[in-house]
Amino acid sequence: MNKTEGYSVEMIQIVKQFGSVIANDHVDFRAKAGEIHALLGENGAGKSTMMCMLSGVYRPTSGDIRIHGEKVRIRSPKDAMKLGVGMVFQNFRLVQTLTATENIVLGESSSFWRGPRWLAKKSEEIEAISKHFGLPFPVNRPIWQLSVGEQQRVEIVKTLYRGADFIILDEPTSVLTPGEVDQLFETLDRMKKEGKTVIMTTHKLKEVMFASDHISVMRKGKMIATMAKTETNERDLAQLMVGQEGIESRSVVREKTQGNPMLVVNGLDVYADHGRKVLDGLYFQVSEGEIVGVAGVSGNGQKELAEVLTGLRAWKQGDVRFDGKELCNGSVRAAIQLGIAHVPENRMRSGLAGSLGSVDNLLFKTYRSLERSRFGLLRTGSNRSWSQKLIELFDVRTSGIDAPIQFMSGGNQQKLLFAREIDQGPKLMIAVHPTQGLDVGATAVVHDLLEDLRKKGRSVLLISEDLDEVLHLADRILVMYGGRIVGNIPREEANREYIGMLMAGSEEDAG
Repeated sequence: MNKTEGYSVEMIQIVKQFGSVIANDHVDFRAKAGEIHALLGENGAGKSTMMCMLSGVYRPTSGDIRIHGEKVRIRSPKDAMKLGVGMVFQNFRLVQTLTATENIVLGESSSFWRGPRWLAKKSEEIEAISKHFGLPFPVNRPIWQLSVGEQQRVEIVKTLYRGADFIILDEPTSVLTPGEVDQLFETLDRMKKEGKTVIMTTHKLKEVMFASDHISVMRKGKMIATMAKTETNERDLAQLMVGQEGIESRSVVREKTQGNPMLVVNGLDVYADHGRKVLDGLYFQVSEGEIVGVAGVSGNGQKELAEVLTGLRAWKQGDVRFDGKELCNGSVRAAIQLGIAHVPENRMRSGLAGSLGSVDNLLFKTYRSLERSRFGLLRTGSNRSWSQKLIELFDVRTSGIDAPIQFMSGGNQQKLLFAREIDQGPKLMIAVHPTQGLDVGATAVVHDLLEDLRKKGRSVLLISEDLDEVLHLADRILVMYGGRIVGNIPREEANREYIGMLMAGSEEDAG
């Protein structure tokens, strides 16, 4: 069979079971050579599990995988790569201290017994591939010195260098600026024209409708529908994903609820662990009843800003006032007691404990209170009742309040985290990438929670790399680049292209 005819990859009646949980229930998935195929579904729908089986991370419990019509067994990522299947994960798998070239050749037979001349030859070969596909990056620079967009290009070139004809991309645009997104789609189009099969998982429906040729939708472990892009629209896709009517766009007209300044930051200087200045003379404020969005590419100081305001990191110079009082420098407990809530960037690393159940996770910030404990002993009965009420109120889907939360979907983990933070009645919510990796249904829930806080007169600092999310929710947008605020833009004056240029550091060009 010619590679450009028929289906290049077929996954037939795939079943994947983890213990008693069926992640994939007799799923059929097919994609053609020379197309971009988008795979959609809510968190827990089973789409990532399907792609992990195609790339050799998991093995199917039953079912067949065919490559160009021939049945194959994929038992490891090495087997997948031999068949031409490569996957670019959302969390990059690169060694930070090695150069881009060293990362790409890592694992080649006897690669570290060769001399510098061999490595120089490989650098030339890799640079040629990167230029051919429009994926430029400095091949001899350590990974830690590259931008997030450049690191993603290294991952893509790594799959191409190893001969991949099937490229799987997991949420590929979640960390990119608008300009980098456009560049990525140009690259994917070039791959498509060269006969490669591109499979993209994403929750961004606009990007699916812009870039893909065919779309498959999964729900609750089953394949619901596969269609050409020309046969559907964003509304229909959203309904297929969540199984219900109505993911409606929120009106851009909103009632003004802003009050007095709640958070005032003056001349803030902050240094990272390695001694480099990461925040440089920050001045801004957040008022009551206001959502202030912070837009920027990862690595421009947003992470450190959230850490400073929640007491996780001390600042060197400047001052922070919260609700008319001076914020204690570097004290997590003081921030909690003042009414600052925090939804961190990585919910499972710094927000929740995956091995513990819902009750323990909900108690993390309030276990000292008289409501939750007495004489140093937890009030077990009332705490379980309180936890159950919160789970029901925030519609957290779990197999039980004692079940480890690591087995929940990402959307339910995020709802549990919001339940804990909102239950304390915060005056300020600092939400960092609150919908990253979430499907359209879970994203809508999180957006509603932030909007509800705003309507109640609370303050929200929304730090997100998703520019669409910032434009959708924020009353005012701060753009960060190089540890500085390079733009302070009211909602009604927001312009996507202008903000995108500021995010990329093109302040002069943007002006």
